[in-house]
Amino acid sequence: MGFQPSSSSQFEASEMVASAIASAPILAECWSHCARVKSAGWTFVVDQSGPTSYVAFSSSNALGSHRLVRIDSVRSGVFEPLMECCGNEDEPVMVHEGMLGLFFNLYYDDPLFRNQMTAILSENKPIIFTGHSLGGAGIAALAALWLLSHLQSISSCLPVLCVTFGSPLMANRALSRAILRERWGGSFCHVVSKNDILPRLFLAPVVPPHLLDSLLHFWHFSTRAPGWIREEEKVELFRFVTKHTELAAIPESKAGNVFWPFGNYVFCCDEGAICVDNGRAVLMMLHALFTTSSPLSCIEDHMNYGHYIRKMASQAIYNRDTLAGAATDEISECSYDAGLKFTMQSSGLTGQESVVESVKDCLIVARRVGRTPNLNSADLAIKLAGQTPRRAEIEWYKALCDQSGDQLGYYDSFKRRSVSKRETRVNINRLMLAGFWDNVIRMLDENQLPHDFEKRAKWVNASQFYKLLVEPLDIAEYYRSGKHKSEGGGHYVKHGRPRRYLIFDKWWRRRTVNEKDTQNERTKFASLTQDTCFWANVEEAREWLDCILTENDSRKLDILWQKLIGFENYAARLIESKLVSKDVVAKNSSYIIWAADWIKFKSQFTQTHPQGQLP
Repeated sequence: MGFQPSSSSQFEASEMVASAIASAPILAECWSHCARVKSAGWTFVVDQSGPTSYVAFSSSNALGSHRLVRIDSVRSGVFEPLMECCGNEDEPVMVHEGMLGLFFNLYYDDPLFRNQMTAILSENKPIIFTGHSLGGAGIAALAALWLLSHLQSISSCLPVLCVTFGSPLMANRALSRAILRERWGGSFCHVVSKNDILPRLFLAPVVPPHLLDSLLHFWHFSTRAPGWIREEEKVELFRFVTKHTELAAIPESKAGNVFWPFGNYVFCCDEGAICVDNGRAVLMMLHALFTTSSPLSCIEDHMNYGHYIRKMASQAIYNRDTLAGAATDEISECSYDAGLKFTMQSSGLTGQESVVESVKDCLIVARRVGRTPNLNSADLAIKLAGQTPRRAEIEWYKALCDQSGDQLGYYDSFKRRSVSKRETRVNINRLMLAGFWDNVIRMLDENQLPHDFEKRAKWVNASQFYKLLVEPLDIAEYYRSGKHKSEGGGHYVKHGRPRRYLIFDKWWRRRTVNEKDTQNERTKFASLTQDTCFWANVEEAREWLDCILTENDSRKLDILWQKLIGFENYAARLIESKLVSKDVVAKNSSYIIWAADWIKFKSQFTQTHPQGQLP
């Protein structure tokens, strides 16, 4: 279950996907449950009578703060997959504080909700969360994110969908990226009417409180009792939101907006619907369609979703019949032009040329942004293949070191290398490979690659093999050049490890693990040491051993002793499990020399301190 528009977001796809969504019974069912929970005055309703479980949440005005806070600011661990950024995110995942508070109040303080969710999960049926307006839509989205996170933790593939109506923007761009990385984008469908002001409201940095209060009062009471909002307030609010919606639509705008859309957006009107799944294009569409609105329609349209849902269903059938019976001379032979024609019809903008051009720009952005990351990824795959000779030369060098009569091993041979053509060639390959992978990280930072790039097995495995093969050489160069002793320097793990390796560690930890792979025990040493920081730990242990020989402070001696014992046990576990390459146990390797010195020290210590106490 889920809405998955074409990754290229072609003109024809936006209208066709929207028509498919509109003609399906899901939207009508969701709206029916939203209307039911509102009329009953309940916090939520659950319907498990059919093949799909529905959970609908009521709207709420008691949201408190409208600022963004970290999604883990209230309770940690609930949205764990969203917090495990791929390493290129400096911006934390943040959501609307008031909506997050409402969700956690329900999640932790309402035993009925927990019991109902337990019952739903036991049914093992698809689940749809839905909600309308402030509160209802936000809780539905957060509930879906919670359940998707929970299901991932237990490796369940239970279908989850969230459908909202008139939802305000509720999160920052980091959440959108995290959702795309987890491949959850198709689980969210936000239905937005052409003139509704609420989905645009938080594009403004700060909404004047008196205007927001009047607006929420009107919506809350308009279906039960006469509500009111003064005409001058309508005009002021409309102008205020229009201004900031226009600013947010400017590519790379620095206007200060921190809210960002996620998932699929279905923009609806009397003439049909358009589906857009790219965040930048959604912002542009929110602006373009709003230019046809007015101070009155932008407020009243928020309460018209029932009308649009009924209209969309009948319009989808009408459009399909019209398209099937259209004369061939009325439709361009180019599918691109035909798709554009029907998309413009569905937007309800026929005859409004200035707005039509803006909508075209939105779809062009979606198309370009949708295609470029995949093309970049394909280009990188070709370049990755071009790195194979460099990697092969380093593998060949390691094999020579392992077979060498000096029995230094891979790490120590490179660390003690002389100026020779062979070692120079290996060093150049090391630097060139680092440049390639740093460029991959740069492209991720700049959003030039697909959002799920780091979850693709090809790149996870390639980066891991690169790390296993080359990081020991980077460590050797770090200590060979004395960087750990330079001013402001320090040992490799804390002070010198390149960022790319930290990112690759996260990719590897988050990979899908085959249970059979975890049960196999090694019968011989690994071809490459599995802990790529092993040699950096050896270097630190060597320093600790040097220090303990000259240290007189008993407190510091105890700390050094515990560190050395810890490293000894750590190394022994790796060797016993054969998780190291045979160069680790080479006769003259740094580790074997350290181990001999450590055994000698312990022997001398035992003779001079029979009680086993440090001086």
